[in-house]
Amino acid sequence: MAGNDIEKLIKLVSKLPSLGTRSARRIVLHLLKKKESVMLPLIEALNEVSANIRTCEICGNFDTSSPCSVCSSAQRDDTILCVVQDVADLWAMERVSLFKGKYHVLGGVLSALEGVVPEDLNIEPLAKRISSGGIKELILALPATIDGQITSHYLSSRFKDSGVKITTLAQGIPMGAELDYMDEGTLQLALNSRKVL
Repeated sequence: MAGNDIEKLIKLVSKLPSLGTRSARRIVLHLLKKKESVMLPLIEALNEVSANIRTCEICGNFDTSSPCSVCSSAQRDDTILCVVQDVADLWAMERVSLFKGKYHVLGGVLSALEGVVPEDLNIEPLAKRISSGGIKELILALPATIDGQITSHYLSSRFKDSGVKITTLAQGIPMGAELDYMDEGTLQLALNSRKVL
């Protein structure tokens, strides 16, 4: 059986998303076996990130500076603002390197079930960014869930008189997917979002 310090480390690692106790044990065992090449550099990297990470005062992204590298980039289009639920969504958009505008992280979506109301999200900072002028399009890149759709509807209603064009990402059947594997909601969304060829 592992010692108290190792058990404590296993419990901490198991709190990471998508990891249970068994996966955490395997990870900790790997770290212990590779102490010099994996564990110590990981500790050093975690300490550096912990000491240097900032939340961007403009968009909510994580970076080593505030404003972040996206908000401070002169190569990005200041007139297009992409609203995402979380920093992970911003990073996913950046990974494909297609979007050249700027972002706004809401910090969640509205949820009656979880008691998340507009005041719990970064909507007021978004309203200030829109009212300051210069933004021509607001892209709502929120999840294709009921809560994501409710949040999109709330935001489009809230900013419909702002003079800003409000759009949403296309949704439906993913590339390479077969129809018989799609759920009814995805098929309905794909049918409703069809376009002329």
